[in-house]
Amino acid sequence: MALVKKPYYGWVVVSIVFLVLLVAAGISSIPSVLMLQFEDEFGWSRAAVSGALSMRIFLYGLMGPFSASLMARFGVRRMMLSSMALLITGLVLTPFMTQLWHFVVLWGVIMGLGSGALANVLGVTVANRWFVKHKGLVVGLLTASAATGQLLFLPLLARITVTLGWRYAIYTTIVVLLLLIPVVAIWMRNHPYDKGVAPLGEIEVVPPQPFTGNLFLMPLLVLGSAVKNSTFWLLAATFFLCGFSTNGLIGTHLIPACGDFNIPLVMAAGLLALMGMFDMVGTTLSGWLSDRFDSRWLLFWYYGLRGLSLIFLPYALNGGYTLLLVFSVFYGLDWIATVPPTVKITSDVFGKEKAGMVFGWIMVAHQIGASTAAYGAGIMREWMGSYSVPFVTAGFLCLFASLMAIRIVKSGKHARVIEAKA
Repeated sequence: MALVKKPYYGWVVVSIVFLVLLVAAGISSIPSVLMLQFEDEFGWSRAAVSGALSMRIFLYGLMGPFSASLMARFGVRRMMLSSMALLITGLVLTPFMTQLWHFVVLWGVIMGLGSGALANVLGVTVANRWFVKHKGLVVGLLTASAATGQLLFLPLLARITVTLGWRYAIYTTIVVLLLLIPVVAIWMRNHPYDKGVAPLGEIEVVPPQPFTGNLFLMPLLVLGSAVKNSTFWLLAATFFLCGFSTNGLIGTHLIPACGDFNIPLVMAAGLLALMGMFDMVGTTLSGWLSDRFDSRWLLFWYYGLRGLSLIFLPYALNGGYTLLLVFSVFYGLDWIATVPPTVKITSDVFGKEKAGMVFGWIMVAHQIGASTAAYGAGIMREWMGSYSVPFVTAGFLCLFASLMAIRIVKSGKHARVIEAKA
Protein backbone atom coordinates (compact mmCIF):
# COMPACT_ATOMS: atom_id res chain seq x y z
CA MET A 1 0.00 0.00 0.00
CA ALA A 2 1.51 3.32 -1.06
CA LEU A 3 2.12 5.89 1.63
CA VAL A 4 0.25 9.17 1.33
CA LYS A 5 2.71 12.05 1.22
CA LYS A 6 2.00 14.74 3.81
CA PRO A 7 1.41 18.28 2.53
CA TYR A 8 4.45 20.46 3.06
CA TYR A 9 4.06 22.28 6.39
CA GLY A 10 5.50 25.46 4.94
CA TRP A 11 2.15 26.08 3.26
CA VAL A 12 0.49 26.05 6.69
CA VAL A 13 3.00 28.66 7.83
CA VAL A 14 2.33 30.75 4.71
CA SER A 15 -1.43 30.56 5.37
CA ILE A 16 -1.02 31.80 8.95
CA VAL A 17 1.30 34.62 7.96
CA PHE A 18 -1.09 35.56 5.14
CA LEU A 19 -3.96 35.89 7.65
CA VAL A 20 -1.92 37.96 10.09
CA LEU A 21 -0.60 40.29 7.39
CA LEU A 22 -4.12 40.57 6.01
CA VAL A 23 -5.50 41.77 9.35
CA ALA A 24 -2.52 44.07 9.95
CA ALA A 25 -3.15 45.67 6.54
CA GLY A 26 -6.82 46.09 7.41
CA ILE A 27 -5.84 47.85 10.63
CA SER A 28 -3.40 50.12 8.79
CA SER A 29 -6.18 51.22 6.44
CA ILE A 30 -8.48 52.39 9.26
CA PRO A 31 -7.28 56.03 9.36
CA SER A 32 -8.10 56.58 5.68
CA VAL A 33 -11.69 55.56 6.45
CA LEU A 34 -11.88 57.69 9.60
CA MET A 35 -10.05 60.85 8.49
CA LEU A 36 -13.24 62.73 7.67
CA GLN A 37 -14.89 61.53 10.91
CA PHE A 38 -11.97 62.88 12.92
CA GLU A 39 -12.34 66.23 11.14
CA ASP A 40 -16.03 66.40 12.06
CA GLU A 41 -15.83 65.11 15.66
CA PHE A 42 -12.55 66.57 16.91
CA GLY A 43 -11.97 69.45 14.49
CA TRP A 44 -8.54 68.12 13.53
CA SER A 45 -7.31 69.40 10.18
CA ARG A 46 -6.49 66.98 7.41
CA ALA A 47 -2.86 68.12 7.54
CA ALA A 48 -2.65 67.37 11.29
CA VAL A 49 -4.10 63.88 10.88
CA SER A 50 -1.82 63.27 7.91
CA GLY A 51 1.19 64.27 10.01
CA ALA A 52 0.40 61.61 12.63
CA LEU A 53 -0.13 59.02 9.91
CA SER A 54 3.16 59.94 8.27
CA MET A 55 4.87 59.17 11.59
CA ARG A 56 3.20 55.74 11.69
CA ILE A 57 4.27 55.02 8.13
CA PHE A 58 7.86 56.04 8.89
CA LEU A 59 8.10 53.90 12.05
CA TYR A 60 6.47 51.03 10.14
CA GLY A 61 9.40 51.12 7.75
CA LEU A 62 12.11 51.79 10.33
CA MET A 63 11.08 48.70 12.28
CA GLY A 64 11.80 46.47 9.26
CA PRO A 65 15.54 45.75 9.56
CA PHE A 66 15.39 45.55 13.36
CA SER A 67 12.36 43.29 13.13
CA ALA A 68 14.39 40.93 10.91
CA SER A 69 17.10 40.91 13.56
CA LEU A 70 14.60 40.24 16.36
CA MET A 71 13.03 37.39 14.36
CA ALA A 72 16.45 35.82 13.92
CA ARG A 73 17.13 36.06 17.66
CA PHE A 74 13.74 35.29 19.26
CA GLY A 75 11.86 33.51 16.50
CA VAL A 76 9.12 34.52 14.10
CA ARG A 77 6.25 33.24 16.24
CA ARG A 78 7.25 35.20 19.34
CA MET A 79 7.68 38.40 17.33
CA MET A 80 4.29 37.96 15.69
CA LEU A 81 2.57 37.49 19.06
CA SER A 82 4.36 40.49 20.59
CA SER A 83 3.43 42.72 17.67
CA MET A 84 -0.20 41.63 17.75
CA ALA A 85 -0.34 42.40 21.48
CA LEU A 86 1.04 45.89 20.79
CA LEU A 87 -1.58 46.48 18.09
CA ILE A 88 -4.36 45.39 20.44
CA THR A 89 -3.08 47.84 23.08
CA GLY A 90 -3.21 50.74 20.62
CA LEU A 91 -6.64 49.77 19.36
CA VAL A 92 -8.14 49.37 22.85
CA LEU A 93 -7.02 52.87 23.81
CA THR A 94 -8.10 54.55 20.54
CA PRO A 95 -11.84 54.99 21.39
CA PHE A 96 -10.85 56.97 24.50
CA MET A 97 -8.68 59.58 22.75
CA THR A 98 -9.82 63.19 22.87
CA GLN A 99 -6.72 65.21 21.93
CA LEU A 100 -4.59 65.24 18.78
CA TRP A 101 -1.51 64.17 20.73
CA HIS A 102 -3.40 61.04 21.84
CA PHE A 103 -3.84 60.16 18.18
CA VAL A 104 -0.16 60.88 17.48
CA VAL A 105 0.99 58.56 20.28
CA LEU A 106 -1.50 55.78 19.53
CA TRP A 107 -1.43 55.78 15.73
CA GLY A 108 1.88 57.49 15.11
CA VAL A 109 4.04 55.56 17.59
CA ILE A 110 2.32 52.46 19.03
CA MET A 111 0.58 51.35 15.84
CA GLY A 112 3.66 52.24 13.79
CA LEU A 113 5.92 50.01 15.88
CA GLY A 114 3.35 47.21 16.10
CA SER A 115 2.54 47.08 12.41
CA GLY A 116 6.20 47.53 11.46
CA ALA A 117 7.07 44.11 12.83
CA LEU A 118 4.26 42.63 10.72
CA ALA A 119 5.48 44.20 7.50
CA ASN A 120 6.84 42.77 4.27
CA VAL A 121 10.02 41.75 6.10
CA LEU A 122 7.98 39.01 7.82
CA GLY A 123 6.92 37.62 4.44
CA VAL A 124 10.47 37.78 3.08
CA THR A 125 11.84 36.00 6.16
CA VAL A 126 9.27 33.20 5.93
CA ALA A 127 9.77 32.80 2.18
CA ASN A 128 13.57 32.60 2.51
CA ARG A 129 13.43 30.08 5.36
CA TRP A 130 10.79 27.71 4.03
CA PHE A 131 11.09 27.90 0.22
CA VAL A 132 13.70 27.60 -2.47
CA LYS A 133 11.25 26.43 -5.11
CA HIS A 134 8.31 28.81 -5.62
CA LYS A 135 9.95 31.52 -3.47
CA GLY A 136 8.84 34.32 -5.75
CA LEU A 137 5.28 33.02 -5.75
CA VAL A 138 5.25 32.90 -1.93
CA VAL A 139 6.58 36.46 -1.68
CA GLY A 140 3.86 37.54 -4.11
CA LEU A 141 1.14 35.80 -2.09
CA LEU A 142 2.28 37.27 1.22
CA THR A 143 2.67 40.73 -0.29
CA ALA A 144 -0.81 40.41 -1.79
CA SER A 145 -2.20 39.85 1.71
CA ALA A 146 -2.05 43.61 2.23
CA ALA A 147 -4.34 44.07 -0.75
CA THR A 148 -6.65 41.35 0.49
CA GLY A 149 -6.82 43.07 3.87
CA GLN A 150 -8.12 46.20 2.18
CA LEU A 151 -10.51 44.12 0.11
CA LEU A 152 -12.09 42.56 3.18
CA PHE A 153 -11.85 45.33 5.76
CA LEU A 154 -12.31 48.67 4.03
CA PRO A 155 -15.96 48.25 2.92
CA LEU A 156 -16.82 46.53 6.20
CA LEU A 157 -15.20 49.23 8.33
CA ALA A 158 -16.77 51.98 6.22
CA ARG A 159 -20.22 50.40 6.60
CA ILE A 160 -19.79 50.00 10.37
CA THR A 161 -18.57 53.60 10.64
CA VAL A 162 -21.57 54.97 8.75
CA THR A 163 -24.19 52.87 10.58
CA LEU A 164 -22.79 52.50 14.12
CA GLY A 165 -19.92 54.95 14.47
CA TRP A 166 -16.15 54.77 14.06
CA ARG A 167 -15.53 53.30 17.54
CA TYR A 168 -17.37 50.12 16.58
CA ALA A 169 -15.06 49.78 13.59
CA ILE A 170 -12.16 49.76 16.06
CA TYR A 171 -13.88 47.14 18.25
CA THR A 172 -14.30 44.88 15.20
CA THR A 173 -10.57 44.81 14.48
CA ILE A 174 -9.80 44.07 18.14
CA VAL A 175 -12.04 40.99 18.05
CA VAL A 176 -10.39 39.72 14.84
CA LEU A 177 -6.91 40.10 16.33
CA LEU A 178 -7.93 38.27 19.51
CA LEU A 179 -9.18 35.36 17.42
CA LEU A 180 -5.89 35.16 15.54
CA ILE A 181 -3.60 35.03 18.58
CA PRO A 182 -4.28 31.34 19.47
CA VAL A 183 -3.86 30.37 15.80
CA VAL A 184 -0.36 31.85 15.77
CA ALA A 185 0.49 30.45 19.22
CA ILE A 186 -0.51 26.87 18.35
CA TRP A 187 0.36 26.32 14.69
CA MET A 188 3.05 28.85 13.72
CA ARG A 189 6.62 27.49 13.41
CA ASN A 190 9.85 29.45 13.21
CA HIS A 191 11.87 27.24 10.85
CA PRO A 192 11.52 24.07 8.71
CA TYR A 193 13.85 22.33 11.17
CA ASP A 194 11.12 22.64 13.83
CA LYS A 195 9.06 20.18 11.77
CA GLY A 196 12.00 18.04 10.70
CA VAL A 197 11.79 19.06 7.04
CA ALA A 198 14.00 20.87 4.55
CA PRO A 199 13.05 24.06 2.72
CA LEU A 200 10.87 23.21 -0.26
CA GLY A 201 13.22 22.54 -3.17
CA GLU A 202 16.05 21.20 -1.03
CA ILE A 203 16.69 17.75 0.41
CA GLU A 204 18.95 18.23 3.42
CA VAL A 205 17.36 19.14 6.77
CA VAL A 206 19.65 21.75 8.29
CA PRO A 207 19.15 23.47 11.68
CA PRO A 208 18.94 27.28 11.62
CA GLN A 209 22.16 29.15 12.21
CA PRO A 210 22.18 30.69 15.69
CA PHE A 211 21.95 34.44 15.77
CA THR A 212 25.23 36.06 16.74
CA GLY A 213 25.98 39.67 17.36
CA ASN A 214 24.10 42.61 18.81
CA LEU A 215 20.38 42.80 18.04
CA PHE A 216 20.49 46.49 17.20
CA LEU A 217 24.05 46.72 15.87
CA MET A 218 23.72 43.88 13.36
CA PRO A 219 21.16 45.66 11.11
CA LEU A 220 23.44 48.72 11.09
CA LEU A 221 26.42 46.58 10.08
CA VAL A 222 24.39 45.00 7.30
CA LEU A 223 23.38 48.49 6.15
CA GLY A 224 27.01 49.60 6.19
CA SER A 225 27.88 46.72 3.88
CA ALA A 226 24.86 47.19 1.60
CA VAL A 227 25.41 50.90 0.93
CA LYS A 228 28.69 50.06 -0.82
CA ASN A 229 26.69 48.38 -3.59
CA SER A 230 25.02 50.67 -6.15
CA THR A 231 22.18 48.14 -6.52
CA PHE A 232 21.10 48.96 -2.97
CA TRP A 233 20.81 52.66 -3.77
CA LEU A 234 18.85 52.07 -6.95
CA LEU A 235 16.45 49.69 -5.19
CA ALA A 236 16.07 52.11 -2.27
CA ALA A 237 15.43 55.06 -4.61
CA THR A 238 12.80 53.23 -6.68
CA PHE A 239 11.17 51.92 -3.51
CA PHE A 240 11.06 55.45 -2.07
CA LEU A 241 8.95 56.42 -5.08
CA CYS A 242 6.95 53.20 -4.74
CA GLY A 243 5.91 54.15 -1.21
CA PHE A 244 5.32 57.75 -2.27
CA SER A 245 2.83 56.61 -4.92
CA THR A 246 0.98 53.85 -3.02
CA ASN A 247 0.17 53.66 0.68
CA GLY A 248 1.44 57.16 1.40
CA LEU A 249 -0.64 58.85 -1.29
CA ILE A 250 -3.48 56.65 -2.56
CA GLY A 251 -3.81 54.49 0.56
CA THR A 252 -4.07 57.58 2.78
CA HIS A 253 -5.77 60.18 0.60
CA LEU A 254 -7.92 58.52 -2.08
CA ILE A 255 -11.00 58.29 0.18
CA PRO A 256 -10.73 61.94 1.34
CA ALA A 257 -10.16 62.94 -2.31
CA CYS A 258 -13.37 61.15 -3.26
CA GLY A 259 -15.09 63.04 -0.45
CA ASP A 260 -14.08 66.30 -2.15
CA PHE A 261 -16.25 65.19 -5.09
CA ASN A 262 -19.18 64.13 -2.86
CA ILE A 263 -18.57 60.43 -3.46
CA PRO A 264 -20.07 58.53 -0.47
CA LEU A 265 -17.67 57.02 2.06
CA VAL A 266 -18.76 53.42 1.51
CA MET A 267 -18.44 53.76 -2.26
CA ALA A 268 -14.98 55.35 -1.95
CA ALA A 269 -13.87 52.55 0.36
CA GLY A 270 -15.26 50.10 -2.18
CA LEU A 271 -13.04 51.60 -4.88
CA LEU A 272 -9.97 51.16 -2.69
CA ALA A 273 -11.07 47.63 -1.87
CA LEU A 274 -11.52 46.92 -5.57
CA MET A 275 -7.91 47.98 -6.07
CA GLY A 276 -7.03 45.51 -3.35
CA MET A 277 -8.81 42.70 -5.15
CA PHE A 278 -7.00 43.35 -8.43
CA ASP A 279 -3.69 43.88 -6.65
CA MET A 280 -4.06 40.45 -5.06
CA VAL A 281 -4.10 39.06 -8.60
CA GLY A 282 -1.39 41.39 -9.90
CA THR A 283 1.05 40.89 -7.03
CA THR A 284 0.65 37.10 -6.96
CA LEU A 285 1.20 37.02 -10.72
CA SER A 286 4.21 39.31 -10.24
CA GLY A 287 5.72 36.76 -7.84
CA TRP A 288 5.23 34.03 -10.44
CA LEU A 289 6.80 36.22 -13.13
CA SER A 290 9.79 37.11 -10.93
CA ASP A 291 10.67 33.40 -10.76
CA ARG A 292 10.92 33.36 -14.56
CA PHE A 293 11.87 36.77 -16.00
CA ASP A 294 14.34 39.59 -15.48
CA SER A 295 13.08 41.45 -12.41
CA ARG A 296 14.54 44.75 -13.60
CA TRP A 297 12.35 44.86 -16.68
CA LEU A 298 9.34 43.86 -14.60
CA LEU A 299 10.01 46.90 -12.41
CA PHE A 300 10.33 49.09 -15.50
CA TRP A 301 6.86 48.16 -16.68
CA TYR A 302 5.26 48.26 -13.21
CA TYR A 303 6.49 51.76 -12.38
CA GLY A 304 5.75 53.08 -15.87
CA LEU A 305 2.17 51.85 -15.92
CA ARG A 306 1.56 53.08 -12.39
CA GLY A 307 2.80 56.52 -13.38
CA LEU A 308 0.38 56.71 -16.29
CA SER A 309 -2.53 55.67 -14.09
CA LEU A 310 -1.77 58.37 -11.49
CA ILE A 311 -1.55 61.06 -14.16
CA PHE A 312 -5.00 59.90 -15.28
CA LEU A 313 -6.50 59.96 -11.75
CA PRO A 314 -7.53 63.67 -11.58
CA TYR A 315 -9.46 63.21 -14.83
CA ALA A 316 -11.10 60.10 -13.38
CA LEU A 317 -12.22 61.99 -10.26
CA ASN A 318 -13.81 64.67 -12.43
CA GLY A 319 -15.24 62.18 -14.90
CA GLY A 320 -17.50 60.13 -12.63
CA TYR A 321 -17.76 56.56 -11.41
CA THR A 322 -16.98 54.82 -14.70
CA LEU A 323 -13.55 56.44 -15.05
CA LEU A 324 -12.83 55.83 -11.37
CA LEU A 325 -13.67 52.18 -11.90
CA VAL A 326 -11.23 52.04 -14.81
CA PHE A 327 -8.54 53.67 -12.65
CA SER A 328 -9.19 51.26 -9.75
CA VAL A 329 -8.74 48.19 -11.95
CA PHE A 330 -5.71 49.52 -13.84
CA TYR A 331 -3.93 50.92 -10.79
CA GLY A 332 -4.94 48.00 -8.58
CA LEU A 333 -3.20 45.42 -10.75
CA ASP A 334 0.03 47.37 -10.16
CA TRP A 335 -0.45 48.50 -6.54
CA ILE A 336 2.43 46.59 -4.90
CA ALA A 337 3.46 44.30 -7.74
CA THR A 338 6.91 45.88 -7.38
CA VAL A 339 7.67 43.95 -4.17
CA PRO A 340 8.42 40.43 -5.55
CA PRO A 341 10.95 41.64 -8.18
CA THR A 342 12.60 43.91 -5.62
CA VAL A 343 12.87 41.02 -3.14
CA LYS A 344 14.23 38.78 -5.91
CA ILE A 345 16.99 41.23 -6.80
CA THR A 346 17.81 41.76 -3.11
CA SER A 347 18.15 38.03 -2.47
CA ASP A 348 20.24 37.50 -5.59
CA VAL A 349 22.68 40.31 -4.85
CA PHE A 350 23.00 40.12 -1.06
CA GLY A 351 22.23 36.45 -0.32
CA LYS A 352 19.24 34.98 1.50
CA GLU A 353 20.87 35.22 4.95
CA LYS A 354 21.12 39.02 4.71
CA ALA A 355 18.16 39.54 2.41
CA GLY A 356 15.68 40.14 5.25
CA MET A 357 17.70 42.93 6.84
CA VAL A 358 18.75 44.50 3.54
CA PHE A 359 15.17 44.47 2.29
CA GLY A 360 14.18 45.93 5.65
CA TRP A 361 16.40 48.94 4.93
CA ILE A 362 14.99 49.20 1.42
CA MET A 363 11.55 49.22 3.06
CA VAL A 364 12.72 52.13 5.22
CA ALA A 365 13.21 54.10 2.02
CA HIS A 366 9.75 52.96 0.87
CA GLN A 367 8.14 54.20 4.06
CA ILE A 368 10.05 57.49 4.05
CA GLY A 369 8.56 58.05 0.61
CA ALA A 370 5.12 57.04 1.88
CA SER A 371 5.47 59.28 4.93
CA THR A 372 6.49 62.21 2.73
CA ALA A 373 3.45 61.72 0.50
CA ALA A 374 1.03 61.19 3.39
CA TYR A 375 2.00 64.47 5.03
CA GLY A 376 2.84 66.43 1.86
CA ALA A 377 -0.41 65.60 0.08
CA GLY A 378 -2.37 66.67 3.17
CA ILE A 379 -0.52 69.99 3.26
CA MET A 380 -1.01 70.57 -0.47
CA ARG A 381 -4.71 69.78 -0.15
CA GLU A 382 -4.97 72.44 2.57
CA TRP A 383 -3.14 74.99 0.40
CA MET A 384 -4.70 74.30 -2.99
CA GLY A 385 -8.04 72.76 -2.10
CA SER A 386 -7.34 69.83 -4.43
CA TYR A 387 -5.25 66.65 -4.69
CA SER A 388 -4.57 67.03 -8.42
CA VAL A 389 -0.98 68.28 -8.08
CA PRO A 390 0.14 65.50 -5.68
CA PHE A 391 -1.45 62.82 -7.89
CA VAL A 392 0.12 64.07 -11.13
CA THR A 393 3.50 64.69 -9.46
CA ALA A 394 3.54 61.12 -8.17
CA GLY A 395 2.74 59.90 -11.69
CA PHE A 396 5.77 61.60 -13.23
CA LEU A 397 7.99 60.39 -10.38
CA CYS A 398 6.90 56.82 -11.14
CA LEU A 399 7.93 57.29 -14.78
CA PHE A 400 11.34 58.38 -13.50
CA ALA A 401 11.48 55.29 -11.26
CA SER A 402 10.90 53.07 -14.30
CA LEU A 403 14.04 54.52 -15.87
CA MET A 404 16.03 53.94 -12.67
CA ALA A 405 14.90 50.30 -12.67
CA ILE A 406 16.66 49.77 -16.01
CA ARG A 407 19.87 51.17 -14.50
CA ILE A 408 19.90 48.34 -11.96
CA VAL A 409 21.03 46.09 -14.82
CA LYS A 410 24.38 47.86 -14.86
CA SER A 411 24.95 47.80 -11.11
CA GLY A 412 25.43 44.56 -9.19
CA LYS A 413 28.21 42.57 -10.88
CA HIS A 414 27.36 39.45 -8.91
CA ALA A 415 23.59 39.59 -9.45
CA ARG A 416 22.02 36.58 -11.08
CA VAL A 417 19.80 38.36 -13.57
CA ILE A 418 17.41 35.55 -14.43
CA GLU A 419 16.79 32.52 -12.29
CA ALA A 420 16.41 29.18 -14.07
CA LYS A 421 12.79 28.62 -15.03
CA ALA A 422 10.87 26.58 -12.50
